[in-house]
Amino acid sequence: MTTGFSSGSSRFADYFVICGLDTESGLEPDELSGENFEQSPLRRTFKSKVLAHYPDNVEWNPFDQDAVGMLCMPKGLSFRTQVDSREPQFHSFIITREDGSRTYGFALTFFEEVTSKQICSAMQTLYHMHNAEQYDILHTQTTPHGPEDQRLPQPRPVLHAAPAISRLQRFNSYDISRDTLYVSKCICLITPMAFAQACRKVLEQLHQAVTSPQAPPLPLESYIYNILYEVPLPPSGRSLKFSGVYGPVVCQRPSTSELPLFDFAISEMFNLLGVENVLQLFTCALLELQILLYSQHYQRLMTVAESITALMFPFQWQHVYVPILPASLLHFLDAPVPYLMGLHSNGQDDRTKLELPQEANLCFVDIDNHFIELPEELPQFPNKLEFIQEISEVLMSFGVSPEGNIHSSESQGRSRFRSVDMVSDKRNGNLGSPLTSYLLRENETIARLQALVKRTGVSLEKLEVRDDASCNKDARTQCDEEELKMHQLNIQVREVFANRFTQMFADYEVFVIQPSHDKESWFTNRDQMQNFDKASFLSDQPEPYLPFLSRFLETQMFASFIDSKILCHDDEEKEHTLRVFDSRVDKIRMLNVRTPTLRTSMYQKCTNIEEAEKAIEMRVAKIDHTALHPHLLDMKIGQGRYEQGFFPRLQSDVLSTGPTSNKWAKRSAPAQWRRRDRQKQHAEHLYLDNDQREKYIQEARNLGTTIRQPKLSNLSPSVIAQTNWKFVEGLLKECRNKTKRMLVEKMGREAVELGHGEVSITGVEENTLIASLCDLLERIWSHGLQVKQGKSALWSHLLHYQDSKEKNATPGGLGPPGFIHDTERRKSDGGGSAMPPLRISLIQDMRHIQNIGEIKTDVGKARAWVRLSMEKKLLSRHLKQLLSDHELTKKLYKRYAFLRCDDEKEQFLYHLLSFNAVDYFCFTNVFTTIMIPYHVVIVPSKKLGGSMFTANPWVCVSGELSETGVLQVPRNTLEITFECQNLGKLTTVQMGHDNSGLYAKWLVECVVVRNEITGHTYKFPCGRWLGKGVDDGSLERILVGELMTPTTENDERMCRTPPMQQSPGMMRRFVTISPSSKPKLNTGQIQEGVGEAINGIVKHFHKPEKERGSLTLLLCGEYGLVWALEQVFQHGFKSPRLFKNVFIWDFLEKAQVYFESAEQQEATPDENWQTRVRHFCRFMRAINSTSRNIGKDGKFQMLVCLGARDHLLHHWIALLADCPITSQMYEDTALIKDRSLVNSLIRVLQTLQEFNITLEASLVKGVGI
Repeated sequence: MTTGFSSGSSRFADYFVICGLDTESGLEPDELSGENFEQSPLRRTFKSKVLAHYPDNVEWNPFDQDAVGMLCMPKGLSFRTQVDSREPQFHSFIITREDGSRTYGFALTFFEEVTSKQICSAMQTLYHMHNAEQYDILHTQTTPHGPEDQRLPQPRPVLHAAPAISRLQRFNSYDISRDTLYVSKCICLITPMAFAQACRKVLEQLHQAVTSPQAPPLPLESYIYNILYEVPLPPSGRSLKFSGVYGPVVCQRPSTSELPLFDFAISEMFNLLGVENVLQLFTCALLELQILLYSQHYQRLMTVAESITALMFPFQWQHVYVPILPASLLHFLDAPVPYLMGLHSNGQDDRTKLELPQEANLCFVDIDNHFIELPEELPQFPNKLEFIQEISEVLMSFGVSPEGNIHSSESQGRSRFRSVDMVSDKRNGNLGSPLTSYLLRENETIARLQALVKRTGVSLEKLEVRDDASCNKDARTQCDEEELKMHQLNIQVREVFANRFTQMFADYEVFVIQPSHDKESWFTNRDQMQNFDKASFLSDQPEPYLPFLSRFLETQMFASFIDSKILCHDDEEKEHTLRVFDSRVDKIRMLNVRTPTLRTSMYQKCTNIEEAEKAIEMRVAKIDHTALHPHLLDMKIGQGRYEQGFFPRLQSDVLSTGPTSNKWAKRSAPAQWRRRDRQKQHAEHLYLDNDQREKYIQEARNLGTTIRQPKLSNLSPSVIAQTNWKFVEGLLKECRNKTKRMLVEKMGREAVELGHGEVSITGVEENTLIASLCDLLERIWSHGLQVKQGKSALWSHLLHYQDSKEKNATPGGLGPPGFIHDTERRKSDGGGSAMPPLRISLIQDMRHIQNIGEIKTDVGKARAWVRLSMEKKLLSRHLKQLLSDHELTKKLYKRYAFLRCDDEKEQFLYHLLSFNAVDYFCFTNVFTTIMIPYHVVIVPSKKLGGSMFTANPWVCVSGELSETGVLQVPRNTLEITFECQNLGKLTTVQMGHDNSGLYAKWLVECVVVRNEITGHTYKFPCGRWLGKGVDDGSLERILVGELMTPTTENDERMCRTPPMQQSPGMMRRFVTISPSSKPKLNTGQIQEGVGEAINGIVKHFHKPEKERGSLTLLLCGEYGLVWALEQVFQHGFKSPRLFKNVFIWDFLEKAQVYFESAEQQEATPDENWQTRVRHFCRFMRAINSTSRNIGKDGKFQMLVCLGARDHLLHHWIALLADCPITSQMYEDTALIKDRSLVNSLIRVLQTLQEFNITLEASLVKGVGI
């Protein structure tokens, strides 16, 4: 529909073709079509030939004999006898050339009596052989059979109920003396544009001419000559009438400002599938999944494929597109690329018999059974419900049921419009009335009601029923009512779909990234270039749209659309689709004068249906051009005779060349108009108006999809091998681009160029990219499979590997291997630096996935395993290990498979290795409800060993998703393993002890917690005492942790200014253990520290919500806000006598006492001051009265966090700076006494006011404010 139009042609049809039985070569069985010889000969398929085609060749569309032969009769010849039904069947097909341009074929297949004696006797012989074989089979079976069984060698469902005798005779014999043999023949038009309705009429009238008792008015040659040489294509925006054998044929073509030409009945697709299914299929197509249509009617396959791709406007399907896959090309289903293919079913085998190589991301559409199988994790199309409602209203107004009508066949489909003629009362918007939808389900009821209404003239509630005669159409319309209805329904539905995209992408232009270089260099670096600012675009979209949109923006159809936008600057250059789309977008912008980036999820209905319909009605009411009538040709006497019931061999001498000068062109239009029209045609169809641009877009985008359609030729092994080689190259290229794209997304472009980067993005974008990586892996793993098992090729390979390894493993070791040894090793290690790393085991990771009850399907397991491996940075290593079992790979894969091309496989693993440069949490963040084992180790200080320690320690671990509650830790080992629901990324550990026993003082170095599935290890530094009368008297502390990177100790932290490199625990230890060695920070460094801490928080809130890290870390972690304010208050703090520590909290408590007394004396400067004081004292009291045993520093931390939450910190600093206690406890040089420094500090703290800070529960537990 949208992609191609052969440029040279201005004629309506390029070729007329006849295919059928070649009596010279006789009956050749068609092995390729996969039929078995157990079938009775009448049910087998035989090779068909192209018997004739006129003219021999046209230069703009060379005749492709193989392709035309295969697609005219995709199943080859079929035979029937007089007892079978022999209705003619119409179907259309498409041939895609290497450059992506298309030609269309329209074929009518009918049955003719076989006159050749040789063929009849050959059929008889085949039957004798077949019966003999069947007889042997039956008689070698042991059980006795009744006579019935012997007569019926192979009972199969019979297509048409015939009397029992003829049924038996039909399956069992063909008798020359008794039966008439018929064979299929096909007449076909090959045309540059898809005027399906017109071609169908032409062919049906030609067939009628042959079968009717009277000869047609002129010889058949005259009509065929007329359609080949004298009927032009209608110019765009015009309609054209020409003559068939028995009646006029009208076709019309949309103008350049309308949606592109589409001439198949969309209603047929909705009848077959129903709106809900159509929308799911549409979503799969937009996300470029593999789509397989399945039906016993070729025309249905074509109608659904063409309709779905037409509805995608302004986007175009960029991958393999074969609406009718000939039986000989079944191996093409192995293609590891997105495809849209149609597979013919014989109506007898059910879905389970189909051996499909890959189903991990396959959308399987069983058209005849109104059934669709979807891949897992398919996102919803935005505003799905409102969209379905809007489409249903359009369908109902034409009497098409939104639920679909499974029994509608093409012939019924054509007449259904007339029987149910309903129109919605659009003016009052009355459509969704329950009556209406009920009526639609009950078609006969409607017909009866209609009759009743006509008789009585009563109007039904909210339902106008109109009679054909009182139709508001002019009686002058030149094309029949039914066809006009089809066009109206088509355009209405298409407008509703197109409107969704104009609404969704109304402001897409703002986000197009114009290349900074000239076209040439842009073109050569196309793969590396980003052409659309996806992140900014998505951040403007309503939340529910994101799952769909983030995946859609990654598709090739979207990238190609944006490329074509970049490559054309002015309207003249724009290809047709883009011009139409842009003009619609502009219209929407004018209507909604809102800021171009402010998106709403309000559903906007389609408004330009009327206008689009009018254009069609106008063209049909007044025909613009009439072609030359058929006339007698210069034929020899005796030629052109015909025999009823047989399509004659035509006279090739008169049909092989056209008229020397094209009279039509001369007569109807000035040359320059014709030339302009040719350009329009061009622009409208293949968009080759600028060959170079087409080349750019094609080549720039060839991500391994150089194959748009398999070569429809005799398939030698070398052709298949070459095709597969192209696939292998394409897969590798796709892998390279995907990995690069994912790294860029994670780190930012510059970082990737330099080889490093800041490591954090999560959320929808990341999920999309990982899902598409999983799809790519599934496609690679299903390429060249020997035998398919299960829906996921990757998981099936992993299971084979697991089996082979477990068979070889020595029995005796209980439980998961490598688990028990670990704990023993750990104890002997004595806690060491903390814990030894987890053992790397591919099988163990599989077991983890197998133990997750929530994941039910193979595809789901494979995806989870990929996510886990990504998070553990083991994906490349695991896959390398999996593929190192060469015997297994050989057993499972054919020689040409990607996984058996060694160089490509190595490069592929190397690309995956680059993921190790970044941290993914794609497993932890997705499987939020699963149970995960955690291991906790408390590391006491080595210097002051905790061996005498008598109290009982406890911990409570918190993560972004939840927390554990208090867990007792055994005193002797100081480590525990526990299982709980996924905590997410870990943030804090609260730890403490019960102060029991003689020696309840404990110096703790740190706490280490590890997730036993993902291996992520978090370190929570402490470096403080816990105990009464030591340090700040605290019995519990809140520790803030960070993920440990598995590197050596030295380079644990990247170097950062300012030059203080100890962890926060170390800083505090200096302060408290030996006051003399306090590191002195000058005021400049302290200010810088505060600035950086605040800056971190501001940045945090400016990120999209799903991409923010841990706020707790920014408040209480290393160099966080608490630490920075601690430095402020430590600066110039008067040091008392040696060995007695004074804490900031002591100073704050004194200030509190002062304020409370000042309040009582009413010596208050002003109202404002009073409120601030009241707040400050209230918080101090609340923290001091908490039941928790947190020490003085813990209380200070709590105060800072609460102050930040309630936006009070800057007030409190101002209060304290003016407080007389400050002058007593601080030296004159102290920062807090320096007016200008305090003012700048207050200004910096004020920036926190605009943020809504929510604190983690563990930070404020036990404080009731």
